[in-house]
Amino acid sequence: MSLQMFDLTGQRALITGSSQGIGFALARGLAGVGAEIVLNGRDEGKLASAAKSLAEEGATVHQLAFDATNHEGVRSAVDRFEAADGPIDILINNAGMQHRTELENFPADAFERLLQTNVASVFHVGQAVARHMIARGDGKIINIASVQSALARPGIAPYTATKGAVANLTKGMATDWAQHGLNCNAIAPGYFDTPLNAALVADDEFSAWLAKRTPAGRWGNVEELVGAAIFLSSKGASFVNGHTLYVDGGITASL
Repeated sequence: MSLQMFDLTGQRALITGSSQGIGFALARGLAGVGAEIVLNGRDEGKLASAAKSLAEEGATVHQLAFDATNHEGVRSAVDRFEAADGPIDILINNAGMQHRTELENFPADAFERLLQTNVASVFHVGQAVARHMIARGDGKIINIASVQSALARPGIAPYTATKGAVANLTKGMATDWAQHGLNCNAIAPGYFDTPLNAALVADDEFSAWLAKRTPAGRWGNVEELVGAAIFLSSKGASFVNGHTLYVDGGITASL
């Protein structure tokens, strides 16, 4: 009985930015416990390749290409999917980007791209999906925050600002939507070996610093985020709302 509350059979999950990295790992993980997967991205070729990989593993997969920063495009794509294919029961807002430059020289256009990709997309997709969830009185929304929701390090101040906003937008979603039966939470990954962090992973000096700074002593593997996503997507998290779950090897717990 206890394990059944984490079974996602019959649930349909949309994961933005899911053709690679964390998004793809979460899609694969949710498929592994029975969820039907809706992959999203802007590159239709990469999306098709990711869908093929999951389908070969036995998953039921849909492809929904849209730009998560385009409000009208997002709403149109979500509405069409709901009408044609059925409800989106779980949303994981994973689309994101990074830009590393010292703050005094940070380009204004890069700052705007970070705001649109990391924050506005959570609003656009969250609102479009939530409108349908509210009508049904049920739904799970998981936003991907970061250890930078709570911490900062040199060269990424605007990224830090966006991830702080994601954590607080998650609280706002829960405050507005819990009354309608929605659970809105966030996962805050620490330092994971992903395409977004490829430059840091390749930097031996940074990796050595990270190993000393993190109690677990290493980079995280994307598969280690799956358990948190399954939990927050499941009946097991029915009274968890507005929470940011740090999956970071202990980095936010230590000096």
